[in-house]
Amino acid sequence: MTTSIPTSRTKVKRVPQRGLYEKKDIYPILDEALVCQVGFLWDGYVTVIPTIHWRIGDHLYIHGSTASRMMEVLASGKEACITVTLVDGLVLARSVFHHSMNYRSVVVFGSGKVIESPEEKEKAMEEFVERIIPGRWSEARLPKPQEIKATTIIAFDLKEASAKIRTGDPVDDEEDYDLPVWAGVIPLQTEVKAPIADPRLSSKISLPEYVKTWSPRRERL
Repeated sequence: MTTSIPTSRTKVKRVPQRGLYEKKDIYPILDEALVCQVGFLWDGYVTVIPTIHWRIGDHLYIHGSTASRMMEVLASGKEACITVTLVDGLVLARSVFHHSMNYRSVVVFGSGKVIESPEEKEKAMEEFVERIIPGRWSEARLPKPQEIKATTIIAFDLKEASAKIRTGDPVDDEEDYDLPVWAGVIPLQTEVKAPIADPRLSSKISLPEYVKTWSPRRERL
């Protein structure tokens, strides 16, 4: 994986040492996050919509109904800003001012390209399903032609993206280290609980292995 050159929009200015521009740092964050926030300009005001995303190679994909306002705007080629954030811990310093979070975040800028052909759209849908639940595509009912037609899929090139990551302990002013105040990190992580079967599920259908072993952390190229 190569290093992307930061642009005026992606270059981290606040605590710049936390900025990262290599795909090896950016892509795992995008792959682990289940939700992104899509910011765009609509009818004169800024709108931010949460949605599911997935990555194929050097492109980030989002999808939605053809009747969606967001998809209509993005399909027209207008610029968007897409962000994801993973919170890894609450950082408690000795002073209120220096409280923080440990996090991993990515910001992507650019305009998207609509995936037009039904074949490409179905392939992108397959990648989407396999990104969320690997192994599911071969088991569930595949999308009907009218379902594919009713879905808009847009791909964003990841050439203008950056990550920002904070890890580690609190950073206090030197004179505050002697204060009688507890300081440290409260770690946070996604908890995967036991799957809950649909009440209408046949008792003859067993729990798939890919559901038993599902994890948000997955290695992808």
